Amino acid sequence: MSAPGPGVALELDCRGRMCPLPVIDLARALPDLEVGQVVAVVADDVAARVDVPAWCRMRRQEYVGEDAAPDGVPRYLVRRTS
Repeated sequence: MSAPGPGVALELDCRGRMCPLPVIDLARALPDLEVGQVVAVVADDVAARVDVPAWCRMRRQEYVGEDAAPDGVPRYLVRRTS
C-alpha cells in the first residue's frame, strides 16, 4: 500500500502483480473501507483495465474511473457501495 491521493481512502500498489491478483487484493481490501469510500488500485498489468470494472459490475461496487499514479502507472478507482 502507498499514500492515497485526494479523495482516496486507500491505495493498493499492485505493480508487478498479474491477473487475477489485483482484483483479489481489491476484494480483500474492500471490507476495511466504509461505504462511500474510494480505493485506488495501481496496476501495470494490462488486464486490470478490464478486470477491475468487470469485478465492480459482478460485486455491485461503483467503478469511478481511471487516472494515473505519479509514475504514470494506471490507477483504477472503486467506490464501496455496500
